Amino acid sequence: MVIEAILLVWGVRDEVLEKLPVEGYWLYGEYDFIAKVEFRDEFEMEEFMRDLTRIIHGGTFKLIPVMISATKTCEDGGAKIEVLESVRALVP
Repeated sequence: MVIEAILLVWGVRDEVLEKLPVEGYWLYGEYDFIAKVEFRDEFEMEEFMRDLTRIIHGGTFKLIPVMISATKTCEDGGAKIEVLESVRALVP
């Protein structure tokens, strides 16, 4: 099962952004960097967060997982969406 997440980084210097282990976009405003990242499982995502904490020297980032999977069924003419599994936003 693949987990997709959005990475936001703020309050770091350009030298730190150059060391990030993902490709993304540099921003100029409230956030300094944004990227879409994918993980095989929650353990890989947690390891990535530990690595980021070491690189950034703090917790000035958010890793926001998106919905992992869902099903849509129609009942009596209406739609029902059931989330099978999701992960809460992880903030160090």
